Amino acid sequence: MTTETGPAARPVVYLTRRATFAAAHRLWSDELSADENETLFGPCARPHGHGHNYVIELTLRGGIDPRTGVVVNLTEMRDALQAQVLDHVDHRNLNVDSPLCAGINPTVENLVVVFWNALKPRFGELLYELTLHETEKNWATYRGE
Repeated sequence: MTTETGPAARPVVYLTRRATFAAAHRLWSDELSADENETLFGPCARPHGHGHNYVIELTLRGGIDPRTGVVVNLTEMRDALQAQVLDHVDHRNLNVDSPLCAGINPTVENLVVVFWNALKPRFGELLYELTLHETEKNWATYRGE
């Protein structure tokens, strides 16, 4: 796949940067009763929460710059993840001391959308996909839909 046709065509590449962070959260919806929360979220609804070692994967999609050979410098991806997301969530309780997550139930689904919105201004149309692994068995992927 290329971004244009003809001799100046630039191959399109999907470039991914992975980072990790540790955070605690409690899954709870004020729209539900205590019984409904406990039924839906099980032990994740316990009053003092629990923690995860999250993995976040940022994927950009773009043409390779013929001068540099890259879509984006990987250090820019690293620095954006750090400044826009990790500095706001790493080693924090997402319900209590993360302004980035204020006002949401910090499910993996809500978090991946919040993190997308934090990164979108930095990468614009290059931002293709964001995946957030809550555990080895549970993750969410968002593409801005």
